[in-house]
Amino acid sequence: MTDWQPIDVLLVEDDQGDILLTREAFDLNKVRNRLNVVNDGEQAMAYLRREGPYAGACRPDLILLDLNLPRMSGLEVLREVKSDAALRAIPVVILTTSEAEEDIVRSYRLHANAYVSKPVDFEQFIRVVRQIDDFFVTVVKLPSKGQRL
Repeated sequence: MTDWQPIDVLLVEDDQGDILLTREAFDLNKVRNRLNVVNDGEQAMAYLRREGPYAGACRPDLILLDLNLPRMSGLEVLREVKSDAALRAIPVVILTTSEAEEDIVRSYRLHANAYVSKPVDFEQFIRVVRQIDDFFVTVVKLPSKGQRL
């Protein structure tokens, strides 16, 4: 058995229904990770750079990123995160409704760590969130908070 520590997850999502589903999935799965939410790409970058109202925000251990965002697309956020030396080590999971091959290829070219299509069915959505959580909390070894690259 390993020492499990909760991680900070940043959900970048503009759809209130999907935010609610993700929160419910965390609750139903007894996920003790901390879920923080921003609603568009510009807020995501301000949060990650700890600017303005996010000056005191903690650096997330994992980003769940929708592609279809207002003000700055998910792909633009991904490009900025992965080109910023202070942010690039944070794993980014694309969690989106798009199943377009072009979006999948572009996401991986921009160094997404995983691409997951959001299931429409609630039970499937719960399973997907549980699998993402299981993978990044119990399987993957993330740097400790003080050891960010």
